[in-house]
Parts: sequence; structure tokens; C-alpha cells
Amino acid sequence: MSTLVKVDHLMKIYGHSKSDKVAVLKDVSFSFEQGEIIGLIGASGAGKSTIGKILAGLEEPSNGNIYFDNVELTTLKAKERRIFAKHIQMIFQDPYESLSPRMKIFELVEEPLIIQKIEPVKEKRLQMVREALAFVSLDPDKYLNRYPHELSGGERQRIGVARAFVCKPKLIIADEPTSMLDTSLRLELIQLLKRMNEQFNISYIFVTHDIALTNGFCDRIIVLHQGEIVDEGPTEQVINEPTHPFTKSLIKALLILERQEGELSS
Repeated sequence: MSTLVKVDHLMKIYGHSKSDKVAVLKDVSFSFEQGEIIGLIGASGAGKSTIGKILAGLEEPSNGNIYFDNVELTTLKAKERRIFAKHIQMIFQDPYESLSPRMKIFELVEEPLIIQKIEPVKEKRLQMVREALAFVSLDPDKYLNRYPHELSGGERQRIGVARAFVCKPKLIIADEPTSMLDTSLRLELIQLLKRMNEQFNISYIFVTHDIALTNGFCDRIIVLHQGEIVDEGPTEQVINEPTHPFTKSLIKALLILERQEGELSS
């Protein structure tokens, strides 16, 4: 296996004057291989979503380097960077906000193929869209001509997955993709993402504040606290042997929740 992503001394500072500068990321470094699923865990404001946006090219770092397939993305010009866009796709937290209400489902899933200039022939794009919808368990004949407002929250999030998947990327950044779903739909979405990983060797950066979702899904987890990595390692190791007080507090909260759920079900 080869290194897919290497993040080296990444920093992100917001604000311009000394009085309003906020360091969201402070010297963050990590790497992972093709096919790995990495969980980015942290409280709100820890910097986890910022890492995802920088990797996706939606934000620029203040300092540091990002390598993707041994190419340094941070030095590329905008036109050169767009070449890599088809390999790095993103699933957003709120599927309703990320889907244009004026576009039909076919147009929404087709759009990345047009933007990335992946397939010039419309008939072939239609086939690729149908395959993507079928893979996320949405019947193309039923959904192609519908609009986002006609779908449930779970269906809209599957459209978001189909949009990311249709390009056959090497990496998908999933930014809190389950936070607006109920428990059963969360598990279904996790299973779908896992199936895509197993069949197509797609890597994920799975951004979440819920460490419980990473167990059994992520190969490794990285715990962020106030813009710094405070714990990192194989998922079971970090959950069973946390080293930082913040990680220990996350595990403690998880154990309390599991105990309460157990008492309710008994």
C-alpha cells in the first residue's frame, strides 16, 4: 500500500490583526494509506472540519503542506488543483443545504461529472448516475426526476453520497454526515460507506464529534483538542487506552451513555 495523504505541520489562523487572530489548527501532522478510514474526533471548534475543507480545496492553510498521491497540493495553482478535485470529494453535514432545491436528482448527481469533465457524452453520464443511485439503494426510475424537497433526510443524505461516489474518487471527506439522522439511519449510512470502501478501496476522513460511530468503522482515529492532535492510533487502542484527559472524557461519556441505553432496554 502507498501513502495517499500526508499532512505536514498544517496551521490555520483566522483574523488579520493581533487582537482578532484565532489559531484553529496548530502544527497538525498525520498521514494515511489508500483504502484506510480515518476518524477525526473532536468537540465543536477543535479544527476537524477545517482540516477536511483544506484537503478538499475549499480553504487555504496558513502554513504547512499537504501531499496527495505524492503531489504537493498546497503549491499548485488553482487550475492545477482542479485536476485533483475529482479524486477528493466531500459529503456535507446538512444534505438539504448542500443540494440545490431547483435541480432534479439526476442533475444533482450528474453535476460533478460535468464540473470535473469526466464524461462528455450525456447518455454515458446518465448511466453513471443510474449506477450511483442504485449503489446507494435508491431506485433510479423512482428518483431521477424528483427534487430534494420531495425526499426524506436519509434519502437526501444518500443523494449526497451518490454525488461524491459518482466520480469514483480516491478519498471522500465525510463532514459529520450522520449528525442529522436518527440512530437506524446512521447505522445504514455507515454500512453504505463501509461497503464503498470494501468494493472500491475508497479512503475516508470521517469527521465526527461522536467517538461511538468510529468503533468498527474507522481503522484509525485522530483526536483533536483546541487545534492540536492529542491522541492518535488504531481505533480500538485509542478507545481502550486513551492517553489524553480530553480523550478520556469522551470515552467516559460514551460508557455512561452505553450503560443508560442498556438500563432502558432491560
